Amino acid sequence: MIGLIFGDTDFPKEILKTVKKRKINYLIIDLTKSKKFKKDKKSYSVSLGQFGKILNILKENNCKKVLFAGKVNKPNFSKLKLDITGIYYIPRIIKASKLGDAAILKEIIKILAQNKIKTKNSLTFNPELSLKKGNYSKTKPNKNDQLDIKKAIKTLNNLKQYNFSQGVVVRNKKVVSIEGKYGTKKMLEKSKTKKYQNHGVLVKFPKKKQDLRVDLPTIGLKTLKQTKTARLKGIVIKSKQHVFLDKSKCIKFANKNKMFISVK
Repeated sequence: MIGLIFGDTDFPKEILKTVKKRKINYLIIDLTKSKKFKKDKKSYSVSLGQFGKILNILKENNCKKVLFAGKVNKPNFSKLKLDITGIYYIPRIIKASKLGDAAILKEIIKILAQNKIKTKNSLTFNPELSLKKGNYSKTKPNKNDQLDIKKAIKTLNNLKQYNFSQGVVVRNKKVVSIEGKYGTKKMLEKSKTKKYQNHGVLVKFPKKKQDLRVDLPTIGLKTLKQTKTARLKGIVIKSKQHVFLDKSKCIKFANKNKMFISVK
């Protein structure tokens, strides 16, 4: 039995397809805002503050392993529904939240471990969704693109206060925008320009000190389209440290629009 702790994004849907296809025994802890998985008979809709309920569901179903997938946003703690166990654990979660969303997940993993529940890597059932090093489009980064990529990677490596940042946009060796708490879409909207066309790069790498079992950067067709709208030339991700959705559609879109998809 595997406990699938699902947040938003399309990644959980891909995992669920594979789990069902392989006839793996599962249950879902649905943390999505819209309760996406409510139609599944094995799904339980809970609040992040209902730790007692979450632990009881896992223990009652003899579930000793869990897998996190999808985005779980920092909650509004003043409005969070808490059960007795949640009241006990919430000070740890609030303290962790000051360090960013990744720290919240790390703390939840620690709490689960203390209850003898192991956290599996998000890509356990779908390793094909993470790409190896290489270029996946007809268009390849030129010398100027490589300078932008180098600048972007260096910027992400040097970030301290932005520990929630997985992405940065660089154009002409200048940092245009760094991903904030509102995500990649907002960052790309801020990066749009009329001055350039097909110029600049989006680099998405895991957060610093991130637990690579959870919350990996996710790229999909929406990201490619948003990147084009921002008039950027390409996307760079880190080998085997991301989730890449709609691979064939993304490559087709990149080739059609003379963009590059590169994996470092």
